Amino acid sequence: MWPDRRYLDLVGLDHPIVQAPMAGAQGSALAIAVSAAGGLGSLPCAMLTPQAARAEFEAIRAWTNRPVNANFFCHATPAPDAARARAWRDRLGPYYAEFGLDPDAAPAGAARTPFNAAWCDLVLEAGPRVVSFHFGLPEAALLRRLRDAGSVIQASATTVAEARWLVERGVDAVIAQGAEAGGHRGMFLTRDIAGHVGTFALVPQVVDAVEVPVIAAGGIAEPRGVAAAMLLGAAAVQIGTAYLKCPEAKISALHRAALGAAEDDATVLTNVFSGRPARGIVNRIVREVGPVSAAAPEFPLAAAAVAPLRRAAEAARSGDFSPLWAGQAAGLAEAMGAAELTRSLAEGALALLRR
Repeated sequence: MWPDRRYLDLVGLDHPIVQAPMAGAQGSALAIAVSAAGGLGSLPCAMLTPQAARAEFEAIRAWTNRPVNANFFCHATPAPDAARARAWRDRLGPYYAEFGLDPDAAPAGAARTPFNAAWCDLVLEAGPRVVSFHFGLPEAALLRRLRDAGSVIQASATTVAEARWLVERGVDAVIAQGAEAGGHRGMFLTRDIAGHVGTFALVPQVVDAVEVPVIAAGGIAEPRGVAAAMLLGAAAVQIGTAYLKCPEAKISALHRAALGAAEDDATVLTNVFSGRPARGIVNRIVREVGPVSAAAPEFPLAAAAVAPLRRAAEAARSGDFSPLWAGQAAGLAEAMGAAELTRSLAEGALALLRR
């Protein structure tokens, strides 16, 4: 038996395994496989249009009636800053010249939409069991609508203070995201990545600070990590990088190859792809422009200027300008189908906990 069944019972899961929502790296296929296997599959909506999201929800419901998680960003949309945008394009100018690209032809504007009333309408129509948030929470009126509809609400915290803030606003579960996690930091009360706490120091402190179930995230890719998180008081774990190695993930062959070769020191926190700190595998743009660049515009505006370079490099079969998101445990993850991975994580962790 699992030490803490609160999250399993709250959501209606067989296994306390949450597939991390990974915008741009997956669609409904990964979520379907995980949910059908008894874990919680997740659909990241931050980079989808409402029409695309609706189609993905319809695909999920056509294949499984098990619980699923819809994930959204809650960042504040930054005001356009023409001078900063120009400085960022100037910083990337030598790379544009290398590929024969016109920096002024790069698209402008945000590529990620925060949760709003229109998204709330769609969620209430689609009816996912869980709705999760990154970078804080949406306005109280939207949360009230979700709660009144019976949604389980969870959100990421990178500090005890953030966890308490979330619980004070009524979340049902807290995702304790440690420094080891791949992808974007969920931080919202602080921007200090220098003090970002590791998962296995953060989880027990969050467990002690809040009364809701805690989901451990970051550096967990195989059964030993799952069992360790449970012993520290977590009621579930959220895993992303290991699921990127599954065939259901939509990452490029370049990204898969980088994950396959990744070791413990392969990743860093960088803001050069989006404007916010995110953990990924070191490549050329990270080395030469970052890892953290003061020139990068606010999230998500930095992404537009990098996108043409990514397309050009990938066409030449290079990942030099691609966001190769990965956590520090990438080297521990084994490639297998998402359903098999979900069951093996749970069964292996249970076997360890029974010793």
